[in-house]
Amino acid sequence: MKKGWIQKSAVILSIFVLLASVLMGCGEQTAAVHNKDIRIFLSLNEMDTFRQTLVNAVEDKAAQEGIELVVEDADGSIETQVDHIKMAAAQDYDVILCSPVSTDTVVELKASAGDIPMVFINSCPDDKHLEAGKYVYVGSDEKVAGQFQAEYVLERLADKDEINVVLLKGPNGHSATNGRTNGVKQTLAASGKKINYVFEDFANWDTEQAKELFELFLKTGVPVDCVLCNNDSMALGVVEACKNAGLDSIPVLGVDATADGCVSIRNGEMAFTVYQSGLGQGQAAVEMAMKLVMKEDTKEMEGITEDGKYMWVPFEKVDSSNVSQYMK
Repeated sequence: MKKGWIQKSAVILSIFVLLASVLMGCGEQTAAVHNKDIRIFLSLNEMDTFRQTLVNAVEDKAAQEGIELVVEDADGSIETQVDHIKMAAAQDYDVILCSPVSTDTVVELKASAGDIPMVFINSCPDDKHLEAGKYVYVGSDEKVAGQFQAEYVLERLADKDEINVVLLKGPNGHSATNGRTNGVKQTLAASGKKINYVFEDFANWDTEQAKELFELFLKTGVPVDCVLCNNDSMALGVVEACKNAGLDSIPVLGVDATADGCVSIRNGEMAFTVYQSGLGQGQAAVEMAMKLVMKEDTKEMEGITEDGKYMWVPFEKVDSSNVSQYMK
């Protein structure tokens, strides 16, 4: 009897050991999946001050997570970017971060990537090209940046029923150009004031080009109440033109809260900018990339939209009252 009991006990013990081994094996397998060496390929459209901040944030976050990252700059070439994406697909990267040279090429970029999931950054594709869990955009809602600029102007010029506006825009067709410009125009139009766009042109994010355009405008002698620029670099060009012309009373507004833009606000030159967190966007892009690779649910991620296609990183208003908070 005692011997039979011992045998049964041994069998039961063996079963428990086997079950424990199986469970431990499953745990190790799960850990292995979640701690796998993710390989991310980042294709940048073209480097500038803000995009450098964005790339730095991606690099830092990837290093923190132990992720292999390769960054390539397409230098404004659609053909080069397509080649980059094809190379990433051929080398079997797990996920691609892409700042499109042109959003018109997104279909080709996706085709070049094959089955690899993509996180778009900096320039937003049309909604029809996005898909929850596979093709997601991480960035800031550009329309809000324009809205914030318009709200500042309306408060600053509250005593005016008619406002003469100069509007300098980024590259034609760029999602940030479209979003920021639409945000400005829709908000100003809703104010009930008479808004005159006395000069409007594309300065392509460029300081010197913005300076030259505004100098040309000043020669017309047309009165202007404010200058709204789609980014800080262009706003700084307008500030320089104003200095050269001896003008210091026209509010000049930008977007991005770059280091130079913030210094200009502190010095009483630029009036206002909108902080776009390259740090926040870069970190969020890597977090989204990890989710897509692991095929995990993104519904609880901060800033994710209900349809799962967009992950928004908030803009913030910056003027002389709080600019010190944004200066490093």
